[in-house]
Amino acid sequence: MNRRPGGQNLTQQLVHILGAAIVNGRYRGGEGLPSEAGLCDEYGISRSATREAIKMLTAKGLVTSRPRQGIRVQPRARWNLFDPDVLGWILRASPTLEMLREFLQLRLAIEKEAAALAAAVQDKESISAVGAALARMQRAEEGLEDPVDADIAFHINILNATNNAFYIQLGSFIETALRVSIRYTNRIKGVATANYHNHKILYDAIDSGEISAARNASAAMQEEALALIEGELARRVSRGKDILV
Repeated sequence: MNRRPGGQNLTQQLVHILGAAIVNGRYRGGEGLPSEAGLCDEYGISRSATREAIKMLTAKGLVTSRPRQGIRVQPRARWNLFDPDVLGWILRASPTLEMLREFLQLRLAIEKEAAALAAAVQDKESISAVGAALARMQRAEEGLEDPVDADIAFHINILNATNNAFYIQLGSFIETALRVSIRYTNRIKGVATANYHNHKILYDAIDSGEISAARNASAAMQEEALALIEGELARRVSRGKDILV
């Protein structure tokens, strides 16, 4: 296995290869992976690098490794969906409307309170970063910025503006899932960019310290996206389709 671009070492490459294979269903829950020796032979890397890769997959909830039992794939319910790698593999392999709905339900619970907290904390430097992301969203409407990157930056900077370590650490998870959900909900609405006006209402509420207004503005955006998915889910389930295409 040759080193790939992007700075990944051989251990990280094996983690991504095996992780994607598990999520894609090549190895199913309860089934065994090849032994460490078998993986070394198949991918041409050392035993120590293979062992480290298995430890990383274990930490992500994808496998267990025990003496005399070998390396076994964990059922999907045990996977750590908050791990950006795991979520990324799932979203690239077989994202479903059900999963997208669950993600939006989580965003609704988290982001409205993050917006309210950001309005209460009033960290002007962090709020300025939210404003800069909003300006990028406006430029995206003119084709001068990537609309998805700008939208993601807006929401991640609100998490950062809470000055709460737990909200901030959700950023990688939120960003990974947003890359799928934003494109999909925009496609349902038939637009290429997010609604700048709605995002400005949220920014203005945070910037002026209006806690309830910030909470309500954030909730309104999440509820709109969730309603879109609910409607699409009902239509697609009636047609027997649930995979995002």
